[in-house]
Amino acid sequence: MSEHVSLILEEQTLPGSTRKSLKRSWKQLSRCQRNLIISAILALFITCFMFLPQSKPEEEELIEKLTKKHSLETPEFQNSQKNNEIPREPESDGSNEPEEKIQIRPEEKALPPVESQLRVSIEGKKFSGPGNLRQKAVVEAFQHSWKGYKEFAWGHDNFKPISKTFYDWFALGLTIVDSLDTLYIMNLEKEFLEARDWIDKYLLFNQNRNVNLFEVTIRVLGGLLSTFHLSGDEMFLRKAVDLGNRLLPCFNSPSGIPYSDVNLKQMIAQSPTWLPDSSTSEVTTLQLEFRDLSRACSNSSFENAASAVNTLIHNLEKHDGLVPIFINTKTGKFRNFATVTLGARGDSYYEYLVKQWIQTGKTPEDDLIEDYKTSIDGVLKNLVRKTSDHHYTFIGELINGKDFKPKMDHLTCYLPGTLLLGHKNGMPESHLKLANELMETCLQTYFVQPTGLAPEISYFTEEGNSNMPDIYVKAADSHNLLRPEFIESLYYFYAITGNKTYQDWGWKIFESFIQYTRVENGFTSIGNVQNPSDTRPRDMMESFWLGETLKYFYLLFSDDRKEIDLDKFVFNTEAHPLPILN
Repeated sequence: MSEHVSLILEEQTLPGSTRKSLKRSWKQLSRCQRNLIISAILALFITCFMFLPQSKPEEEELIEKLTKKHSLETPEFQNSQKNNEIPREPESDGSNEPEEKIQIRPEEKALPPVESQLRVSIEGKKFSGPGNLRQKAVVEAFQHSWKGYKEFAWGHDNFKPISKTFYDWFALGLTIVDSLDTLYIMNLEKEFLEARDWIDKYLLFNQNRNVNLFEVTIRVLGGLLSTFHLSGDEMFLRKAVDLGNRLLPCFNSPSGIPYSDVNLKQMIAQSPTWLPDSSTSEVTTLQLEFRDLSRACSNSSFENAASAVNTLIHNLEKHDGLVPIFINTKTGKFRNFATVTLGARGDSYYEYLVKQWIQTGKTPEDDLIEDYKTSIDGVLKNLVRKTSDHHYTFIGELINGKDFKPKMDHLTCYLPGTLLLGHKNGMPESHLKLANELMETCLQTYFVQPTGLAPEISYFTEEGNSNMPDIYVKAADSHNLLRPEFIESLYYFYAITGNKTYQDWGWKIFESFIQYTRVENGFTSIGNVQNPSDTRPRDMMESFWLGETLKYFYLLFSDDRKEIDLDKFVFNTEAHPLPILN
């Protein structure tokens, strides 16, 4: 028979008597009852402790997994770098539990790595704004463009200044993101803070739509990383990490050659239905950005995925170092009989060979620089010709991989600057000679036109044929899209040599842009550079006008050739400066 204890408490108690009554009551309990009460109290305490906030919130644990899973310091990463492989996960221990794949999404509010984990300086760089009248004119052109965009197209990709509407390509606010570092370099504080606020609040990547890996990498990822390095604002790095994770599925192809498109929400990559192959330039123009992202957030996955493509392309058979413009994502092979060109779909493959080499410390035996030197030798052997009358040097194309065509895209006019940058870093004199000759030719594609603006494509009359002018344009190719490539080369020539002639050439071109492409609410591409009285405005101001063309004009006209120090920064193909790594 169990004991039963009855506690009778009087309704009225004297002050201080409560403690004595409880003590007396506790002594009257049996040992079994005391143990049960103590156990209940301990159970309650343990339960409460389990639900108290932990020392590391979930989002901190998430970012720690992301940044440490393939840390740049781990033996797995260091060994994989030797072979350009992606680190493999440990072998299964027999458990049926699959390892969680970490992906950062905006709704999870993932934090960036703590400052001690960053591999780059985030102190920021200060700019003082325009220092002369020419720079002030460029800033005015930028502000005119920005004002129209803000009023009629804010938050959208591209602005249509004549119809006062917009065009969304990926719905990622391309003009804002592409313009970030231009705003910062020009010291336009008010506009920069407007852009920063939009990025922070409204640039979300969990969108159920396909985007192009290459374009989003060079414009959005490049713009975020560049602005992070220049400003030191870690919000931009957080956004870059989120975006980088959503782009990584593109590399999960059978061959390792990335798919061209990816759905940012579903994180499913594919080739577009109309084209089974990827563009060679697009799959080889991701490495600067992905490497920088890895070094900035201490997650090697980005760099490994993109760098592995270098190895795959390096091991493919080429024509004197020259590459066809299409590559199959299933087989990892170039398309047979594809065009060889330094223009569209081929251009930035060659650009990123030398720029990656510069970014990573200029190792003499690096495959990147060997491929670059071989390719320029191939250009000199197979693609370089001279015109009939003035003997302008130009670079043609190989149609079907063999038939020469005397056609040169305006896109190819990046090459003089890239060649000079390579020569500055030790490339041979033949590169300097070709750079100077192509600089003259590209200049003439502007100056021979009545508007003073170059067409999208120029054709050349080869030596031995004097029935046509040296440079001529077909009607379908006579448009100008406000492209930056030649202004980029002018900037490199001025920044490296200090020769102010390049500034004067650039000023003439800038005046032509003002005269023929400026409209009430911004600047527009035009359809005809051959007729000043009928330029046929096309009602489109793409993001690269603010992100590249005006930025290069501004730097070209600077009194300080090292406003962006080319010994410390390398520009990606969208004019976003990224730091050169040790």
